[in-house]
Order: sequence, then C-alpha cells, then structure tokens
Amino acid sequence: MGTTDAGRHAQVVVVGSGPAGLTAAIYSARANLRPLVLAGEPSSTSDQPGGQLMLTTEVENFPGFVDGILGPELMQRFEEQAARFGADIVRRRVTRVDLSERPFRLWTSDSAGQEESVPDVSADCLIVATGARSLMLGVPGEDRLLGHGVSTCATCDGFFFRGQEIAVVGGGDSAIEEAVFLTRFASKVTIIHRRKELRASKIMQDRAFANERIDFRWNTVVVEVLGASKLEALRVRDTTSGEESLMELAGLFVAIGHEPNTALFQGQLELAANGYLVTHGGSSTSVDGVFACGDVQDHVYRQAITAAGSGCMAAIDAERWLESSKHRRP
Repeated sequence: MGTTDAGRHAQVVVVGSGPAGLTAAIYSARANLRPLVLAGEPSSTSDQPGGQLMLTTEVENFPGFVDGILGPELMQRFEEQAARFGADIVRRRVTRVDLSERPFRLWTSDSAGQEESVPDVSADCLIVATGARSLMLGVPGEDRLLGHGVSTCATCDGFFFRGQEIAVVGGGDSAIEEAVFLTRFASKVTIIHRRKELRASKIMQDRAFANERIDFRWNTVVVEVLGASKLEALRVRDTTSGEESLMELAGLFVAIGHEPNTALFQGQLELAANGYLVTHGGSSTSVDGVFACGDVQDHVYRQAITAAGSGCMAAIDAERWLESSKHRRP
C-alpha cells in the first residue's frame, strides 16, 4: 500500500468502490484532491469491490448504454475513469475507524485478513460509500444462479422476464411492491411467503390481491434453487405439512430486506432506526467532515444511477467543506 511508519494520509478517503464511491472518486480527483479509494476485498461479502453490480449480468437501465452493459464491465469503466484523473484505488478492507478527531484514522486489512496494528490511513475528509447488501435465502443454488434467473432487484431485471412465470419471496411492502411491478412483464407472479398472512401494509395487500396476475403460495419456504446454467425450478417446502414439491419458474426475486454496511460506524455516526446512515443538507453526516452516499444512506431507490448521483453530491460537498475549513493541503 505504500505506507510509511506514520501511515498514509490523503485529503479525501473514499470507503467503498461501487457506483457511489467511484463517482465520488472521479469528482474528487478532477478537483485535484487526489482521493484514496479503499475498495474492499474480492473475498469480502460486505464490501465487494465494485459493489452489487459485480453480481449483476446485463444492465440496461444505466443511461448511455443503448444495448446494455455487463455489471462488472460497467464498474471497470468507472474504476478506469477514476484512475485516469488521479484517484488511487487500493484493494484493502477498512476494519476500524476513529472519527473522534481530525485527521480521521482508519485501520485496514489485506487479502489475508491481517489487520494493521496501528491506523495506516488518515484523512482530512471521509466519504462513506460502503453500500448495502440484499438479504438472501441462504439455500443451495442461490449464489450460483444469482444473475442467472435469481435477482434482488425487480426494477433492474424485470424486463428480462417478459411473458414468463416468476416468483417473489417475501411478505413485506418491498416484496409486494416488487411483485406488482413485475406484473408489467411476467405472465404470472407467485408470491412465496412462509406465513399465512402478509406483513405488508393494508394498501399494498389490497393491490396484490386485486391483481389477477399475482398468485400466492402460503406457508411455503424455498429450500433449493435448481438449474444448470440458469434458473429452471425451485424446490419448496410446505411449513405446515413438511411436504416438498417443485415449482418450474424462469425467475426468482428475493425481497426479504436489505442490510446497510454500517457496522464500522456504529457509535460514531448517527444511524436511522433501520441501520442506514443519516444524512442532511445533501450528504453530510453527524460528524463534520464525514459524508455519505449511495445505498449506505439510501433505503428508498437503491439504483446504480441514484448511487452515482449521490456520489457526485458527496464529492462536491467534501470539496466545499475542505475549502471552507481550510483543510486542503498544498
């Protein structure tokens, strides 16, 4: 990493390398702030370099790509653009932070998981872009077929299932919203729920029950996702009888919730009741000089384009803060 005994200092440190983090890096680099991006580790489930788009196949709703683009390729372009303007992108995972005073201090670990014994990075200004992860079912075949019939984003992938039968797992507002949206494309959407009644709000339930394309599979859990190179069927179990059966489907949307990657900042930054970082006045957090962008603070939209936009906001906010606070280094 090129640190010295005193560690490595940067005016701007970006934690995370998804659309939000790399957009923040692009804007910060173009402002001559020489940002350091701590991109995470490929082996980490919580801070995968490139974010959740690294687990996505075709991306067709990001502006500028008429024929679509693969998620990993899109993130590679983001990274190359940030590097072109001088961002230093390092494959290390942040394991601890101290935001009690400036410069902020960060501890990182390498690919072997070995944490530095002393803080090896310091920053005048910190941009948090650690994202969020979709909660998964944790059943055989799910990880292997993620992006190949298994999805966590109806807005992203619903178009690919036009005229086909698909399923949504979940019983809350998000699951019902996804199911209703997916009826624009699918011939039939089956909501699989482990209980007999939904947890969703009454108005969302009414919309689902009134939609002739939505069916329900009550008291049912998915126990296996089946398919060679793409999803072909689900093995499900009736929670009442214990009987197992197969459901032949083209797509499965997992909508059982998201979890923001905020464990690093508990007790140091203000978190909402749902665990997301609280921002105000743009991208400012509860600590002066710390900004947040992307899915780590957005539990509503969760799109690559909105994450990128908020990364731009965070970089501009950080630049203005450095100017006004006279923290910029020559």
